[in-house]
Amino acid sequence: METRRRSLVKAVIWNLLGLASMTLVGVIATGSAAIGGTLALVNTAIGLTLYVLYERIWAGIHWGRNV
Repeated sequence: METRRRSLVKAVIWNLLGLASMTLVGVIATGSAAIGGTLALVNTAIGLTLYVLYERIWAGIHWGRNV
């Protein structure tokens, strides 16, 4: 089973990658770095929260694991 710290570090790294790509998409779509950046930050905050919850739920499910 994964530790909570490992799950959190994985989620943060993944979301930093997502933040960078979403900022670029937001800037291209809106033409504004401020709006694009804000959209990316909101998306990252929501995504990080959901990802950590998702990982922790699956960490407690034993189905499909080889013991």
